[in-house]
Amino acid sequence: MARYAAITGKYIYVTVEGIEYRVYFEEAGTGIPIVCQHTAGSDGRQWRHLLEDPDLTKRFRFIAIDLPYHGKSLPPDSVRFWEQKYELHKEWFMNFWIELIRQLELVRPVYMGCSMGGHLAGDLALNYPDEFAACIGLEASLWSGNMERLIEQWWHHPRLSNESKPAMMLSLCSPNAPAERVRETVWMYSQGAPSVFVGDLVYYGIEHDLRDTAKDIDTSKCMLYVLGGDYDWSAYPAACKELCDAVKGSSYTLMEGMGHFPMSEDPKKFKEYLLPVLDRIQSEFDKAS
Repeated sequence: MARYAAITGKYIYVTVEGIEYRVYFEEAGTGIPIVCQHTAGSDGRQWRHLLEDPDLTKRFRFIAIDLPYHGKSLPPDSVRFWEQKYELHKEWFMNFWIELIRQLELVRPVYMGCSMGGHLAGDLALNYPDEFAACIGLEASLWSGNMERLIEQWWHHPRLSNESKPAMMLSLCSPNAPAERVRETVWMYSQGAPSVFVGDLVYYGIEHDLRDTAKDIDTSKCMLYVLGGDYDWSAYPAACKELCDAVKGSSYTLMEGMGHFPMSEDPKKFKEYLLPVLDRIQSEFDKAS
C-alpha cells in the first residue's frame, strides 16, 4: 500500500501593490494556524519536517509558503521580470504577508520565520500587532547591516558559480546536525535562481533595522519569541539576545548546538526548543477562548 505524506499543496492568487502573484503553499494539521516564512533564497520545503510531525500537527495548522520568485511560486506574468533587478523590499514583504493571511481568511495567526523570515517577525510585530497573535523569529536580530559590498560584489557575480551559495550555507549549519538533514538544506539552496538570493539580502542586510524602534513593539498585543542557534555566525546568539533585550516582555531561547536553519538541518532537536514556545502560545489561546 502506498504511503502518503499528510501534507496538501495549493496555489492561491494574491495581489500586492497592484500585481497579482500565484503563490504556492503547503499545509498540514488542525488547530491554531502557524504561517511559516523560509530563509533567503530557499523555499517552503524547509518546513516539511514540522508539517510531517503528528505531535505538532494534532494541535497546530502549519502553512508554509514559497515566496514569489522562490520554489514553485513563479514570477508574475504581468511583469517582465527578466528585464528587472529582483530585490525584496521591507514594505512589500510586510504587505505580502498581510494580504496573504487575509486571502487565507486567517484571524490573528501565529507567524514564524527564519533568517530573513526571522527578521520579519520583529517588523510584523512592530507594524501589524493586531494581525498576529504572536511572532516567532528564528535567527532574528535587530540589524544585519553593512552588507552592501557583500551583496554587490559577491553573491551575484559571473566569476562565481551557483555552488558558492550552498557552500556558504553549509558553513552556517551546525556540526552536530544529522548529515542527511544538513545536505537536504544545502540542496535546496542549490536550486534557487542566483539573482533571487542576493535580492533577498536587500531586505535582510540593508532595509531591516529595528535598532531604534524595537522598543516600540507591544508584546501585550503581539508576543515576540526569539530563538537563536549558537553555531549561527550570521544572526549570532548575542545579536538575537540583543533583539529580545530591546523588546519589553519578549522571550529569548538559545538553541544549543543549533545552526542557522534549525527547522531543516536538525528538526528533531529544534522541536525540543520549539515545543515550550508553542505550549505558551496554546495556553494564551486557551485563556482567550
